[in-house]
Amino acid sequence: MPLSEQEQRLLDEMERHLMRNDADVVSAPRDGRTLSYRNIVYGTILVLLGLGGLIVGVSQQLIVVGVIGFVVMLGGVLLAVTPGRGPGKIPTEPDRPAKPQNASSFMDRMNDRWDKRQGER
Repeated sequence: MPLSEQEQRLLDEMERHLMRNDADVVSAPRDGRTLSYRNIVYGTILVLLGLGGLIVGVSQQLIVVGVIGFVVMLGGVLLAVTPGRGPGKIPTEPDRPAKPQNASSFMDRMNDRWDKRQGER
């Protein structure tokens, strides 16, 4: 069942709005830096140790131990989200060839597919 004129206009407007607002997210270059498993594991361990120190510090009313536990937790989070520099990285998407400049829009491709399906019946 084809879309009505109003539905088609609404869909086109939504696509333009999405492309305009999210263009920088979609076209953001990937610099190849990804999170490493090692940093995530070490960071998680530091967060758990810091949480333990924070709990001990609060329960024993030792402010210094609680503050140190919090700082260790913060350091663990920062370590976990720091990109890796060497081997052991999480694999990223394989390099894809660049799209030609005259590539049709998403909606054009979808319309072509729809027309082909309608022609098969």
